[in-house]
Amino acid sequence: MRVLIVTSGSTGDVAPYTGLGDRLRAAGHEVTLATHEPFRGQVALPFEPIPGDLRRILPQARGQDGSGSGTGPRALARLVRIARPLIAGMGDGIAAAVRRTGAEAVLLSTMVAPLGYQVAEATGIPWAGVFLQPVFPTGDFGPVLVGGRSAGRTANRLLGRITGAAARPLYHRPVHELRAALGLPRRRIGHLHHEQLHRWPTFHGFSTAVVPRPTDWPPSQEVVGYWWPAREPGWTPPAEVEVFLAAGPPPVFVGFGSMAPGHGERLATPVLAAVRAAGVRAVVQAGWSGLRAAGDHPGVLSVGPLPHDWLFPRMAAVVHHAGAGTTAAGLRAGVPAVAVPVLADQPFWARRLHHLGVSPPPIPLSRLTADRLTAALTAATSDPRHRDRARTVAARLAGEDGAARIISWLASLQTQPAAPEDRDGRRA
Repeated sequence: MRVLIVTSGSTGDVAPYTGLGDRLRAAGHEVTLATHEPFRGQVALPFEPIPGDLRRILPQARGQDGSGSGTGPRALARLVRIARPLIAGMGDGIAAAVRRTGAEAVLLSTMVAPLGYQVAEATGIPWAGVFLQPVFPTGDFGPVLVGGRSAGRTANRLLGRITGAAARPLYHRPVHELRAALGLPRRRIGHLHHEQLHRWPTFHGFSTAVVPRPTDWPPSQEVVGYWWPAREPGWTPPAEVEVFLAAGPPPVFVGFGSMAPGHGERLATPVLAAVRAAGVRAVVQAGWSGLRAAGDHPGVLSVGPLPHDWLFPRMAAVVHHAGAGTTAAGLRAGVPAVAVPVLADQPFWARRLHHLGVSPPPIPLSRLTADRLTAALTAATSDPRHRDRARTVAARLAGEDGAARIISWLASLQTQPAAPEDRDGRRA
């Protein structure tokens, strides 16, 4: 079956689908990954470009400069406003990718799903969500995109619906224009979204060991396990990294992924001070912030991109922004974490890490200081309970196969016409 995976965002929003695509190819499917052009060199699968580059948007988001919170209703509202140009340009790109690949099924990440649903409906092919975050409203926890803090079951569900409704205007015009271009009738966006969300399954790429499946989710919303990024064929570790790792005890990793673009110099001050005060060695990854150890800093190595599945198991702890992908990589490695969340779903994952017992309390980027990071590093590397819990979670993840359910779903489409689910998530 010809399968198209479509995603949008940062590296953490792309990498898991490279591994999922590899698994689907091994199961006999023809798989293409569609995402933004800057990621072409990081994708070994057949590639289709869609318009957009998140690096032009993220610097405008609240919280990136560390001066205030990147979560909450105001931060989400700003994120919605600045994401409008990105969303507006992607619909035609998705349609073109479906047409060029002759896709017989399409898998859609969270951000592209409302647009991809329309394209799949117009072409008459099945679709499924492949989401990295549990964004469907639930009473079990608060809305993930505004931090996930619980306000009680009834309030959680209400706030989840309000948050979803607040983000929906981002798609109003693009969806209506796309449907018109595809020859589909005009529909109210809220009703359309609900209907399409439940017509086929949405698979969530995280483990129930990390986030139990919410008790009030409809059957259409499944939690299947993580999709691990594919490593570049023939990749070998840089010699300087191997030499550094062999020269002393396991270091800590410090990196903020796609967060705080252009603020690496500012971040370096508390990071390097904390590393010295905690008495640990460190691998400092540049990411989009450009974080590095300039000058003479014994016991600190600055690096560029490295596969987390190779690097993290060699660390004593990992300090990161708690993005979904990096959180997963740290849990898979079985090492303690120190979460420094910035925006969107990151505070949710940071709280999960602390709840699981694999990390001390999170430090929001707006509250990051050398003293706070020193205390967290000391706790993460010296308290055996964090490492024991991390190893326990990693052992659980090692026995799971997040791609298996999607492979079986695709197989069911090939063997017989699949009956779509109705609006309440029941099979017709």
